[in-house]
Amino acid sequence: VLHLATEITGRLHDGSTVLELAGALHPTAAVCGTPTGASRDVIRELEGFDRGRYAGPVGWMDADGDGEWGIALRCAEVSGSRLRLFAGCGIVAGSDPDAELAEAQAKFAAVREALESTSAF
Repeated sequence: VLHLATEITGRLHDGSTVLELAGALHPTAAVCGTPTGASRDVIRELEGFDRGRYAGPVGWMDADGDGEWGIALRCAEVSGSRLRLFAGCGIVAGSDPDAELAEAQAKFAAVREALESTSAF
């Protein structure tokens, strides 16, 4: 699985914080689509489950409001003894469903192997 990463840097001049910027950019078009509102509605209808923190911003912010953020494209939520794993694929008009499923399974492979190799779960 290959991903293109683009680093974006800048300065906020209006007193905003990096946390506010991360909130304004979430969810990204890469994981939600555009226009955001309509895309989010379609995803909620078709998926039938809450994405939780999947594809949310993960990062840090210091006391000055500076920070760095990334997107949680592969993540897990732990609740008691329950573990939910998340990974996604970029579905477009020309997508092959079998190839997309294989890609999602490949993204889970490392986490699945780690869980299988430990007695913690």
